[in-house]
Amino acid sequence: MYNSKVYNTALSYLHCPEESKEITQDVFLTIFKKADSFKGNSKVSTWIYRITINKALNQIEKYKRRPSSDIPLKDHYRIDFEHPGVLLEHKENSKYLFAVIDTLVETQKTAFILSYIENLPRQEVANIMNTSLKSVESLLQRAKTNLKKKLISIYPEGN
Repeated sequence: MYNSKVYNTALSYLHCPEESKEITQDVFLTIFKKADSFKGNSKVSTWIYRITINKALNQIEKYKRRPSSDIPLKDHYRIDFEHPGVLLEHKENSKYLFAVIDTLVETQKTAFILSYIENLPRQEVANIMNTSLKSVESLLQRAKTNLKKKLISIYPEGN
C-alpha cells in the first residue's frame, strides 16, 4: 500500500531509481524497528512520509558533503530525470520542472512535492511538515512564484 508512495516520494527528491529503491527499503526497515515508538498522534501515513522525506534529505546532504573527486551533485541529479508518474505527453516538460523543483529551499520543495506531486491534502502536508496549514499555503505560494520565474527563464516558449 505505502510502497509506491514511499518510492515515488523518494524519487521526487533523489531522481535516481536505484537510490529511491534503497531509501524505500530503509524506510520500511525503520518502520519495523521503530513501530513501537509510534505514538498515534498523527496518521500512520504522516509518520511514513516524514521518515521518507528525512531519509531522502539526508541522502542529498551526503552528496553535498562528498569530496569533489566524486560525482558532482549537479551531475547526479540530472535534468533528463523522468518521474514515472508523469503522463507520456508531459515527460519533456517534467524534466525542466523537476530540475527547477530541486532549486527550491527545502521547506518549499517539500510542500510542493507533497501537495502537487503526491497530491496529499494540505492539512496532511502541514501535519507531515509539523507546521500550520497557513504556513503550508504560504510555502506553496512562494514555491509556485519561484518555479514560475525559473521555468520562464529556462523555458520561455512555454509561457
